[in-house]
Amino acid sequence: MSVTEPALLTLTEIAEAIAQKKISSREATQSCLDRTAKWQPSLNAYMSIEANAALAAADLADAALAKGESRGVLHGVPMAHKDMYYDEGHVVTCGSHIRRDWVATTTSTALRRLKDAGTVRLGSLQMVEFAYGPTGHNAHFGAVHNPWHVDHVTGGSSSGSGSAVAARLTFAALGSDTGGSIRLPAHFCGVTGLKTTLGLISRAGAMPLSQSLDTVGPLARSVEDCALLTGLMAGADPLDAVTSTRAVPDYMAATRAFATGMTVGIPKSFYIDDLDADTAAILQDTIATLKREGIKIVEVDLPDQRQISAACQLMIATEAAAIHKRWMIERPQDYGPQILARFQNGFAVSGVSYLESLRWRGPALAAWLAAVTGTDAVLAPVSPSAAPTIAESDVGAAPGAEAMIQRLTRFTRPVNYLGLPSLSIPAGFSINKLPIGMQLIGRSFEEASLLTIGAAFQRATDFHNKCPELA
Repeated sequence: MSVTEPALLTLTEIAEAIAQKKISSREATQSCLDRTAKWQPSLNAYMSIEANAALAAADLADAALAKGESRGVLHGVPMAHKDMYYDEGHVVTCGSHIRRDWVATTTSTALRRLKDAGTVRLGSLQMVEFAYGPTGHNAHFGAVHNPWHVDHVTGGSSSGSGSAVAARLTFAALGSDTGGSIRLPAHFCGVTGLKTTLGLISRAGAMPLSQSLDTVGPLARSVEDCALLTGLMAGADPLDAVTSTRAVPDYMAATRAFATGMTVGIPKSFYIDDLDADTAAILQDTIATLKREGIKIVEVDLPDQRQISAACQLMIATEAAAIHKRWMIERPQDYGPQILARFQNGFAVSGVSYLESLRWRGPALAAWLAAVTGTDAVLAPVSPSAAPTIAESDVGAAPGAEAMIQRLTRFTRPVNYLGLPSLSIPAGFSINKLPIGMQLIGRSFEEASLLTIGAAFQRATDFHNKCPELA
């Protein structure tokens, strides 16, 4: 435990240290702010930095703890989140020009539950405009940079979350995942990210992109940290009718369970096709590590994932266009060119095609579940390669934009369409020393199995403990 720089601790470590009064909330907060002051000019990870307010809140947390009063397991822990979670009284830009000065009048359910656990607000984190892009570019606020190599992308749309967690500017951060927006930044930035089952965590008070696909989840430094945050946020919410009423499992206990005897499936096709050499090698290394941990590896023959991916794209495009229709008519000039073009694509989808994508979702999920019978998770790369450079992926609304987007997200979209959970874990580095992640895909509401396997992998490896250095 590094007391000299508290920001280098994990979320669970800092929460325990503050609770035991080994480190004060002010010390933890100041440590994050100090690192942010050094890194922010290179990363552009924060949308707003609220240093004075954060330190004042930390002092209040310390004073309460001195009197024996604790708000919860995250009492005094400083955090920042993707700037699409409404926080009453604060500007929430959603990464856009349209909402550059919009002040929220409510607080999102997920954020409220973390606040009720005692967190301190550091500010808000950058994101892709209206959460609709996989790279981290933003025409209004600039691209977010990867702390492992600032010339490379972070992934999107939770770009600031991935960058800030990797650089240890916040102990964890909320992201959102509609087509891969938690797992891609986790993969490209070398952190852990959990795309939760549709309905596990309320989306109320979070900017919508696709009501059929949007999910809330954490990006953090370890599987254990993600388990802690997920347990705090999960559960029914009358403000989001999609949320499940089932009891929330003990996710922290799942990270301590033995993975010996569990079974992981390896796809025979699609997820292993057209991989860069580094990614292909790391996939094999990950399989070998899981075997050493006593996990059984089997091959699985999945249904055609290209059709599922296409259905997901169709659904996102249609629902996103419906949400943004009025602004696209009245304020098209206020969108970035790539985002506007992607939103406008939704107008070309027929009502029949959209309804077919909804109708086919059940049979597609049934076919997936039949294919993975007898497994606890499916292992696959998050993306075919490590992070591309900001320059080479800055294609705007050019003809090649959609092809680039499709390649980056081809392994993430099917999971969203099926509503399944997926845990992205750091699994190695490319020859250029860029992080590469793998995802564990599970059955609906069986996050606990993914956390057990992921935690076993992280006990056997140290990729998640690697920290980038400021050049």
